Amino acid sequence: MASLAQVIGDFNPSSEFNPPADWFQGRTLYGGLTAALTLQAVLHDTSHDLPPLKSAQVSFVGPASESLRFRTQMLRQGKSATSISVDCLTGSDVALRAMFLFANPRPSRIRHDFSKRPSVSSPDSYKRLAKTSSEPAFISNFDVRPAGGSMPASGSDHPEFIAWVRHLDASGVDPAVALIALGDSLPPAAICSLTEFAPISSMTWTLDLPQSAISGEWFLLRSVSQQAQDGYSLEIIEIWDESGKLVLSGSQTVAIFA
Repeated sequence: MASLAQVIGDFNPSSEFNPPADWFQGRTLYGGLTAALTLQAVLHDTSHDLPPLKSAQVSFVGPASESLRFRTQMLRQGKSATSISVDCLTGSDVALRAMFLFANPRPSRIRHDFSKRPSVSSPDSYKRLAKTSSEPAFISNFDVRPAGGSMPASGSDHPEFIAWVRHLDASGVDPAVALIALGDSLPPAAICSLTEFAPISSMTWTLDLPQSAISGEWFLLRSVSQQAQDGYSLEIIEIWDESGKLVLSGSQTVAIFA
């Protein structure tokens, strides 16, 4: 099994990359890793002196299932903010398209935080999620410990999934790359409303970082389905570090094949 540290260590965006099979979900590479690789492709280009990552918009256009290539484009580099787009291509097709915003902190009189972390105990208080036959391959690269909300395929009327999650090994990986690779690890919360497992696929992912990403071990993830109809779910994803600080806020559009 190739840990995130090994994958990033072997990754060279200047040449085609063949992702390891244990990071797949069905016929495509796990979306969190694909997005993380696009960010790593940007950071690999040392010609740009980039501020911290502030925001990203990701579109999962098609399966990332073959040898992958990455194409970056500088859109604008200003005094405090830089925008860069990245295409992840499989063959001649775009599998993922992302736009990253990097921005320096700026002085401001406005400061508040209305985010509310779920009331949970420490990660050691919960058991690791048991492996099942329906589990996608990539999840074995994480230690996932459900800590609240509902369980997948439980027929819940409250589609919310809360869990402590950590990489098995992310040593040496840029904190923002590691955070994005972990940020999509929970199943979309809409799956909690099902009574049996069915295919669910992320189509878009928008994420914002309140402050510069920092290294950490455990992160508390909360996935909530706000609305589901016509075969799509609108989802909210929030991530806190062990100190209770919000480190990522995002949203997804998810296709439900059930």
